[in-house]
Amino acid sequence: MAEANNKKVLVVEDDEALLSVMADSFTIEGFTVFSAANGASGLELALKEHPDIILLDIQMPVMDGLEMLDKLRQDDWGGRAEVILLTNFSDMDKVAKAAEKGAYDYLVKSDWKTEDIIKKVKNKLGLAEARAAIDVN
Repeated sequence: MAEANNKKVLVVEDDEALLSVMADSFTIEGFTVFSAANGASGLELALKEHPDIILLDIQMPVMDGLEMLDKLRQDDWGGRAEVILLTNFSDMDKVAKAAEKGAYDYLVKSDWKTEDIIKKVKNKLGLAEARAAIDVN
């Protein structure tokens, strides 16, 4: 798990149970985890902490994920931030909007287990190859 020790992940999700499971799972994997229950607090945390990757729910109170992503992209650092959008909907209009805003990926929550999301994050951050190399030796 040590390979993720220097990596920070921000989980922005209004479903408290899912937020807790994801935060705990990433912590167990060695990530430093920040969490927020809406886009406004998520944006504030992202701009303050500069996480290596952001897992961002689309439908949330206060500020939704697409609005947060739009505001994030207006910042120098935020314009390059890695973002994976999470949602309960497979709405192609939202997929297109997320792609236009530079989201790395778009995942329908019901289609993905937490461990699969962790694997996707590790892969995106280049951690999957490091672990494979260690496991082979």
